[in-house]
Amino acid sequence: MEGGGGVDRARPVRGAADRAGRAAGAVGPAGISGDAEVTRPRVIRLAGYAALFDVTDKARDTIRPGAFARTLAGRTSPLPLYWEHRVAARIGTVERIAEDARGLRVIARIERAASRAAAALRARTVSGLSFGYRVREGRRTETGRVLNEIDLFEISLVTHPMQWGARVHFVC
Repeated sequence: MEGGGGVDRARPVRGAADRAGRAAGAVGPAGISGDAEVTRPRVIRLAGYAALFDVTDKARDTIRPGAFARTLAGRTSPLPLYWEHRVAARIGTVERIAEDARGLRVIARIERAASRAAAALRARTVSGLSFGYRVREGRRTETGRVLNEIDLFEISLVTHPMQWGARVHFVC
């Protein structure tokens, strides 16, 4: 990842049993004293595509290259990352978002690494990405709609994306 990406510095996780063991001078496996720290990341980062250009989705919509350019240029704050498009289930924030030759590429973070969403992502039981939007410019065809300009509101981690290839490709 760019810009010093990677996982944030982890904080130690210590329970009551760990504190009691240290107080008693306990030694753990392989001679590790009770002062050894177990660390876990604070956030989970993901990268993938929320949309692919010129690929017809399940609703028969086809997004054209450049469709997100205006909305991305006008953004002044980060987009939210939701679970299944539910506003009440905000799980993180989109850190980077841009169009490339393939589609709408996102890098996002899930705020709580211990959350059910993070666990599902790590276990690969969920890998779909989607987005909330409004069509600014499009046209109907015999086979569906062609979307030329889109207002983007949010990105979501979803079980069943409208485009099969709209997926998370990297998790750290």
